[in-house]
Amino acid sequence: MPPLNGKANTGTAVSLAIAVAAEPPSLEDNTADLDRLKRALRPLLPAAGRPLRIPFPLVADIAARFRDCGFRGCAVVNMLPERFELVDFLPEKPVVFPAMALDLGTTHLEASLIDLLTGQRLAVANRPNSQIRFGADILNRIHFATSRRKSGTDREVEQDGLVRLQEAVLEDIGRLAEALAREAHIQPAAIRGISIAGNTTMTHLLLGLDPYHICREPYIPLVNSVDPLAAGELGLNIAPAAPVWILPSRGSYFGGDLVSGILASGLDQQEQTCMLIDVGTNAEVVLGNRDWLIACAGAAGPALEGGVARMGMRAAPGAIESVRIDRQRWCLEYQTIGREPARGLCGSGLIDLVAELYLARIIDLQGKIRLDCKAENAAQEAFLRSRLGQRNGEPVFVVVPAEQAAGNEPVTLSQVDLDALIRSKAAMYAILTTLLAQVGLEFSSLERIYVAGAFGRHIDPARAVTLGMLPDLDLSVYRPIGNSSLQGAELLLQDEQVRMRSYDILNKITYIELNVNQEFMNRFSGCRFIPHTDPSLFPSVPVFSERS
Repeated sequence: MPPLNGKANTGTAVSLAIAVAAEPPSLEDNTADLDRLKRALRPLLPAAGRPLRIPFPLVADIAARFRDCGFRGCAVVNMLPERFELVDFLPEKPVVFPAMALDLGTTHLEASLIDLLTGQRLAVANRPNSQIRFGADILNRIHFATSRRKSGTDREVEQDGLVRLQEAVLEDIGRLAEALAREAHIQPAAIRGISIAGNTTMTHLLLGLDPYHICREPYIPLVNSVDPLAAGELGLNIAPAAPVWILPSRGSYFGGDLVSGILASGLDQQEQTCMLIDVGTNAEVVLGNRDWLIACAGAAGPALEGGVARMGMRAAPGAIESVRIDRQRWCLEYQTIGREPARGLCGSGLIDLVAELYLARIIDLQGKIRLDCKAENAAQEAFLRSRLGQRNGEPVFVVVPAEQAAGNEPVTLSQVDLDALIRSKAAMYAILTTLLAQVGLEFSSLERIYVAGAFGRHIDPARAVTLGMLPDLDLSVYRPIGNSSLQGAELLLQDEQVRMRSYDILNKITYIELNVNQEFMNRFSGCRFIPHTDPSLFPSVPVFSERS
């Protein structure tokens, strides 16, 4: 991503590389080495009046390096909220001064390496979250972390599951750091800072904090805002004194990843009211502007990222990302990520497919596969005969036949998969309408809708509108922004103002709990049709007679 405001904010980054030249000691100037270094360094620091400290374990090493360098070189200084920390001294200013941004996802981790001198991305890497072997979702991991609890006096037994979860994610982060370092042609120990955006539970598991109360009424985490700590305190394989910045959470279900998304979209600085939608394990939605913010989250994501549909998968090579049915020639065209043989459907491909099936009248407004739909010509009849069928007594639609798919395994859409998608799309639209109703606004009031994540990067908004998943607005309102969690973490590395904004967001945001919201449940029921029980809400979507 480009540097913030078109240039790197090197003066307010989490770690600074500052060229320093001090006069050597003499009989006339017998100032101690580190006092001499501090005296030369203070005028070069960006924020006057903030104290400069040297962690005691580093005192001897920094003093020796300063003297070995002839009292001139490059000071490495961490910029912390209330002080500067001098943590290293180098012979000369490095060519690159990298820091790592991390999207700490429940199923996947994605990281990037940012040069704090220029603001440019040096490398990107991702990997599955190894905690999955202990639990596929957050609730299972909380149970694993806390189920071995005994009397409360046996701390070793009590913490066993938690320790294993922490070790797994720390190993993942270490491997990502190594992969980034290889791509950038540096050593992991040269990484001088890390920012981490994750949901509240993932943050607790990373830090080895007990998540027991996160999923139990009244749903209170141990901590929302964690003070920066040193990488060595967590055992990370980057520079031991590198600051670890963890984006703050608002509560059990409003994590630092969503705060990071708000930073990336600039929602908290917009004059007009906008909306941010981030679909992953859950659908998280924020509404507001520079004066106010309101947010909620709901389970609208699993069918879209491969958690429910049997042929569903994440947006990865071999995933079908777009589908079109030519209703003149009656043929199906699709595209896979990486142009590899089809292995399954990612969220955008699933949405495309179901929208196309509805427009082709192969599924009805209730989302049911019509095995008895009538063909109007020979081409349509051949298409239906080759695509529609039953498997284990269940209606299915064949997207890619076995001979054309990876591993000779056909890619199909079953009625069970379809039902899961209808529930997910209904939940999505119900979440959006419920949030707007809380502040008495209509969709037409929104200046822009930012759509984050792989969902936003690959989705065709027109097809999501056809299904009734997104509101029927001019398509220019929708703006995909990619991995906003990672982008916000990158911005935080580079600018103290962004770090301050992350805490300001917590003070002005209101969170709505949907689990106890009756309006949401009522709206959800009305959304379980294509596009909706009230078709007037979707004027661009054709409405078909059930007899046609």
